[in-house]
Amino acid sequence: MTDLETTPEYTSLRVDDKDIILVGTAHISQESVDTVVRTIDDIVPDTVCVELDAQRYQSLINKTGWESLNIKELIKKKQIPFLLANLALSSYQKRMGLHTGVKPGAELAAAAQTAEERGMEVELVDRNIRTTLLRVWRKTGLWNKIKVMTSLFGSLFEKQELSEAELAKLRETDTLSSMLEEMSKLLPSVKQILVDERDTHMAYHIRNAPGERVLAVVGAAHLPGIIRHLEGQEILPETITEINTIPPKTTFSKLVPWLIPGIVIVLFIAGFFFGDRDQLANAATAWILANGVFSAIGALIALGHPVTIATAFVAAPITSLNPTIGAGFVTGLVQSFVAAPTVRDMEHVGEDLVTIKGWWQNRLARVLLVFLFSSLGSSIGTFVALGWLKNLL
Repeated sequence: MTDLETTPEYTSLRVDDKDIILVGTAHISQESVDTVVRTIDDIVPDTVCVELDAQRYQSLINKTGWESLNIKELIKKKQIPFLLANLALSSYQKRMGLHTGVKPGAELAAAAQTAEERGMEVELVDRNIRTTLLRVWRKTGLWNKIKVMTSLFGSLFEKQELSEAELAKLRETDTLSSMLEEMSKLLPSVKQILVDERDTHMAYHIRNAPGERVLAVVGAAHLPGIIRHLEGQEILPETITEINTIPPKTTFSKLVPWLIPGIVIVLFIAGFFFGDRDQLANAATAWILANGVFSAIGALIALGHPVTIATAFVAAPITSLNPTIGAGFVTGLVQSFVAAPTVRDMEHVGEDLVTIKGWWQNRLARVLLVFLFSSLGSSIGTFVALGWLKNLL
């Protein structure tokens, strides 16, 4: 049974034998920061839960976290796509924060730090963002994957012009959740993963937090879902295990990367036995030029080093036939060696990513752009080459 009490600053529930106080915040509002600190001092909870996972918490409190980033190691481990997605979300929030003068997530950091200073327990109750993104990716069809990527990376270069009314609204909402809500409207099929599962995850950990009085600081957009779960039946541990499990790749998704290389090989074999063998040399040239030129153009758009651009031209025709490694991983690694990010780039990457110009000026960001655009160029070149091969062989 639960008893619900709502005030202008928080919502209080009696869940079983525990008092749970929920504070809904905006991630770019100074008012939210002040409210969180004031409520903690007024309520004096045993435990403070915050809408963060360990990785996001460290990025908020560790001012020099980027300085220890090993970009070469991330490329070798093929984690650049995840880093790009994470930066897209971060960049979106930082640009929103420019209009309010508050660092995104400041109220969450303030909640955790205030609780620690007061000797209270701190619980990080949000699901790991990598798990969330991977669940979306693995459980989404190809067309919806394209729409997710378009929505996510479109936010990298979107210029925000906000009216005073829109700014006032932002101060009352959770910007990260608002962005995810917009993606959910565009893609209803992924709303469950982006929003609902996180509500379930946070409600479970809030309900099971230690102490008789628990205060939870979460984005305002999550309040309805969390309250609904707290008022309903207790969430089973098996449910939490399931929504924290990254689905394995389907057989189809494993076969797709080999599809184009397979088609190319079949075309060459067919041309050798049944076509004009003199055209084989032309076909090979067409494959090399299409892949190499478009990938090199991608690296050029990213303002890659001349050596990186040349590498794109050489690597793309080869990597296009090898699904285990993409052109972007090769060009990104080369760029990180020939134009290695400086200490200044590492220290200021957060500020630089707020503007479009900053993405090209910051050497760390430029490595990511080289990866992205040379990969995209190689993909375009592959489809162009397939058209040529079809006519030549």
